[in-house]
Amino acid sequence: MNIIAPSILSGDFADLGNDIRDVLSKGAEWIHFDVMDGHFVPNISFGIPVLASLSKSIDAFYDVHLMIDDPLTYAKDFAKAGADMITFHVEAPVDTKATIDEIRSLGCKVGISVKPGTPASALSEYINDVDMVLVMTVEPGFGGQKFMKDMCPKIREIREMRPDLEYVEVDGGIAPDTAKFVAEAGANVFVAGSSVFKAEDREKAISEMKNA
Repeated sequence: MNIIAPSILSGDFADLGNDIRDVLSKGAEWIHFDVMDGHFVPNISFGIPVLASLSKSIDAFYDVHLMIDDPLTYAKDFAKAGADMITFHVEAPVDTKATIDEIRSLGCKVGISVKPGTPASALSEYINDVDMVLVMTVEPGFGGQKFMKDMCPKIREIREMRPDLEYVEVDGGIAPDTAKFVAEAGANVFVAGSSVFKAEDREKAISEMKNA
């Protein structure tokens, strides 16, 4: 099953609740929640109070991507706020195994992410302990960047490392015309920001990505 997870980073913050309800009604399965701290990546987005407000009023699977220096410290608060999946970066300066164990203990699914410059081999020690690997197909930190097709071999390598991995997610420049490349490489969760939220026909954009 292919899962579309629109990133609210591209939503209308003045009407975010209705924006989320709309993409869910148009076929999206997850909501991708990008958290940036201005340190791990050069941008600041939103955090725990926003997630708590959304999860109280909108029933959805909240796919929380922590692009922060200290995911171990903040995992509990994000879980309490309504996260269903918490993904953090293998490059973060924390104890990776302890962070995986903490997220699991909180009742959330666990994801681990790699930046474009990080090889798949960096995940070898942890890949059997997670539910998802998120492969960044742009440099993390800002939306609207150009898709890096040269990440497809990494996606394929991750699938080969663990064929039974429940989810392989891709994030960055994903649209109907690029989703086919990552799907062929083995991805089954597609984070799409502007290609969904800014589309004239959101239902068509989601459907085309699913069919890619």
